[in-house]
Amino acid sequence: MLESPPPPSADAIVRAAGSNLAFALAVLPRAKRRDMRVFYAFCRIVDDIADDDGLPLDQRRAGLDRWREVIAGTGASARPGLEREFAELRDRLDLPGSLLHEIVNGVEMDLVPRFFQNWEELRQYCFRVASAVGLVSIEIFGYREPQTRVYAEELGYALQLTNILRDVAEDAARGRVYLPLDDLGAHGLAADDLPARRHDDERFGRLMAFEADRAERFFQAAAGALPATDRPSMVSAELMGGIYHRILRRMRADGFRVFERRYRLSKAEMLARLIRAKLGF
Repeated sequence: MLESPPPPSADAIVRAAGSNLAFALAVLPRAKRRDMRVFYAFCRIVDDIADDDGLPLDQRRAGLDRWREVIAGTGASARPGLEREFAELRDRLDLPGSLLHEIVNGVEMDLVPRFFQNWEELRQYCFRVASAVGLVSIEIFGYREPQTRVYAEELGYALQLTNILRDVAEDAARGRVYLPLDDLGAHGLAADDLPARRHDDERFGRLMAFEADRAERFFQAAAGALPATDRPSMVSAELMGGIYHRILRRMRADGFRVFERRYRLSKAEMLARLIRAKLGF
């Protein structure tokens, strides 16, 4: 099998992504913003590898294994571009390899459609693809209180659950159902109701409200866990949390019409939140 070409630079990947997370990095000091762009680019590229349905499965697995080698510092030396940028960041900040591997393990769970029987199974997935990202991010942001790690984990669950709820229709179109089967059954629905778009509005609305309540509890838990001493260094995480919390509440107020629209904040709303974050409001 031919070796895949080295990935582009972190800046090129972040520019192409244009996500809420990339936007939230704008409030960071220059040095930390640069480091987070490299880490974000790593998260983005491993997720893209796993989601690239145009590549054969064995090539996607090989791409993720290559990043496992880069994380571990084994195999061939890091290639120019993101691999080298990431290796430098990992070594300079001594980023926890166990959490970096968890992120790769998480996106690997998306290589083929799968179902989650219950919340505990989904929670493991959410930890890997979101909470682990938060726990690495705070190593870059800098923090003093161990309790801030609890904040990062709880916020990760809140963000990922909100993301899952927002993307129910998009995921269903790809044959993916992230909502736990036990929760679907408790609300009179089955896994194939969502991809087939045979959901009953009332039952579906109750299911979404149930899951939104769970996400809301995680948002509240995160807010209560963040020590005041570390709040200034978590400004980017707080901005991200505020964006997704607003999206969650907007979905609820609109009756979770996720099969009809994609919920997002307007450019004006995003800019207003960015300004408030920079001013410390």
